[in-house]
Amino acid sequence: MSQRLHLVFGGELTDTQSTQFRDTDNIHIVGIFPNYEAAYSAWKAEAQRTVDSAQTRYFIAHLHRLRDEEKPGGPTEELDVKG
Repeated sequence: MSQRLHLVFGGELTDTQSTQFRDTDNIHIVGIFPNYEAAYSAWKAEAQRTVDSAQTRYFIAHLHRLRDEEKPGGPTEELDVKG
């Protein structure tokens, strides 16, 4: 069975109708979690902690969807740089 990792992160957005971060240097990385349930719990805790900040949002990224080990990598997957 493959591992289904999830990343929880967030920060202040440029406005409430956007998903663009105001300052990417200050994105809060909550952590990487082994399943959706754990990621959701962490996401919910951060969302509730920052409820008074209308422009702060947290997200769950499904890391397991970014790479399927069974499929060949794309052209930017690995760069064969020889120096």
